[in-house]
Amino acid sequence: MLLIIAAVLFALGALGGLVMAVRSFKGQSIPVPLAALHGLLGATGLVLLIVAALLGTASKTALIALIVLVIAALGGFYLLSFHIRKQRHPRAVIVVHALVAVIGFLTLLTAILQAS
Repeated sequence: MLLIIAAVLFALGALGGLVMAVRSFKGQSIPVPLAALHGLLGATGLVLLIVAALLGTASKTALIALIVLVIAALGGFYLLSFHIRKQRHPRAVIVVHALVAVIGFLTLLTAILQAS
């Protein structure tokens, strides 16, 4: 159940991330509440995956998803540093962050499907 809740949180966070990416590519500002919600949803999903790992209920596939999503989160923190400094977000970093997050999310979905 933890993995499913985490996946839902990541999916909701991804919607916010998509909006932020589109706004950034259009040269528009990124609303702070949206960025905060995106980060909060992702962080909560990561915590749930960590809890599943600590409880021993996470499969190897789920652990791989966790590692990939932690890497995506590090990219998100890097992007946040540009937001804080009020600088343009590098497009390449946005794309890599999104691709890594999607790979992690799909890996998590694979873990969920394998468990059922």
